[in-house]
Amino acid sequence: MSGALSHLKVLDLSRVLAGPLAGQILADLGAEVIKVERLGVGDDTRAWGPPYLTGADGQPTAEAAYFATANRNKKSVAIDLAHPEGQALVRALAAECDVLIENFKVDGLQRYGLDHATLSKLNPRLVYCSITGFGQDGPYAARAGYDFLMQGLGGLMSITGHGGDQPGAGPMKVGVALTDVMTGLYAVIGVLAALSARAVSGSGQHIDLALLDVQVAGLANQAMNYLSTGVVPQRMGNAHPSIVPYQDFATADGFMIIAVGNDGQFARLCQALGQPGWAEDARFCSNVARVANRVELIALLQEQTLRQGTGHWVGLFEQAGVPCGPINDVRQVFEDPQVVARGMRVQMAHPLAGQVALVASPLRLSATPVSYRHAPPLLGQHTRAVLRELLQLDETRIDALCAAGAIACLQEADGEVRAHTI
Repeated sequence: MSGALSHLKVLDLSRVLAGPLAGQILADLGAEVIKVERLGVGDDTRAWGPPYLTGADGQPTAEAAYFATANRNKKSVAIDLAHPEGQALVRALAAECDVLIENFKVDGLQRYGLDHATLSKLNPRLVYCSITGFGQDGPYAARAGYDFLMQGLGGLMSITGHGGDQPGAGPMKVGVALTDVMTGLYAVIGVLAALSARAVSGSGQHIDLALLDVQVAGLANQAMNYLSTGVVPQRMGNAHPSIVPYQDFATADGFMIIAVGNDGQFARLCQALGQPGWAEDARFCSNVARVANRVELIALLQEQTLRQGTGHWVGLFEQAGVPCGPINDVRQVFEDPQVVARGMRVQMAHPLAGQVALVASPLRLSATPVSYRHAPPLLGQHTRAVLRELLQLDETRIDALCAAGAIACLQEADGEVRAHTI
C-alpha cells in the first residue's frame, strides 16, 4: 500500500540533522525525497566519523554512521550550486516538487536564484521551509546557529545538570542534539500544515523556522513556571521541580528511576517499601507536602533503595503499580524486550555495508504504514536517475553536465555500485 505522502516530491537542500531529519520523516511516510549535495563532499555529516558503517569484509567503509541517522529513503543528487547549470537544474527540480527544505544562512540561496521569492514564481504551489539558527529577522538573523549553542542560549543547559553544591554541579547539555531533533519535528508539522492549507488555497508558502525559537518553545513547563512566577528555574539534577519523588535513586547494584505522579502511587510505593506510615505522615501525605520536604523524603527513600538491586525493586514496584524503571545504556535499550517487540531496529541493504542497522520510525499508521525503501544513499548515487526520470534529460545531456562540472554521478554497472567516490 502506498505511503501517506507517496503523492509528494520533496527537494532536500539541507544538511547535518534538523533539516535532513525532517526530510527523512517525510520520506518514511512515502514522499519521494531528493537530497541535493555538494560535489565531492556531500552533507557535512558524511565526514563526521568515526564510527563508520562496517562493510561486508568487516572493515569500516567511507560512510559515517552519523549520516545514516537522518538520510534513509532519499535519493542523492550531486550538484554544484555555484555552477550556473547546476543552479538551473535545482530550479528545474524545484518546479517539479511540492516541498523544499533548506538550512542555508539567511539569504544564502538568493545569490544562486534559489531563494523563496524566486522559486515561488516558478512554482507557486511550492512549500518552502527555511531552517536557520535564529530566523529570517531579528538582531541575530545573520549568525550561524548550532544545536549546542541553542541549548545554552535557549535556556536548556541552565536547567540541565546537578545544581547547588552537588558534585559535578554546573550547566550540562543533553546527550543528543535535542534542539535539532525538535526542529526537525516542527519542520514536518509546518510542512504538513502548509500542504493542508495549499489544498484549500492552491498556493504554497514560506516556513521560517529557527532553532532558537524551537528551543524556547521546548522549555515547556519550565518556561511557564518562570512566566507565571518570575522565579528563574534552577538545575535540579534528575529531580522534578513540581513532583516528588520523581528522580533517580541508587540501588545496591546500579540506579533506577521512581516516577510517582500522584498520592495513590506514593501510598503504594510506601507499602512496597514496608513503610506504609509515610503515606499518612503530614510531611509526605500530599505532593505539595512532599515538594516542601523533598530533601528529607529523598534521603529516607534512598536509604531503602540501597538495600536491594535494581531488578528487585523494578519487579516489586511494577507489581505494586508504581511507575519505575532501570536506567539503560544504549546497548540495553536495543536489547529491551519492549523495544525489540516494537521493531525499533531495522535492517536495510546497503551498497557498501551489505546490511546496515537503523533506528526505525516510531510512527505506526494502520492504513498507510511507513516503509523502508532505500538505505542512506551514497554521494551522487541517484544523480543520473533523477535527472533522467524527473527532468527527462537524456544520457548525452547528463554526460555533458558531468563534463562541465555542474553535477557528478556515481558509476554503476548493471545496477551495482562500482565505487564509493565521485
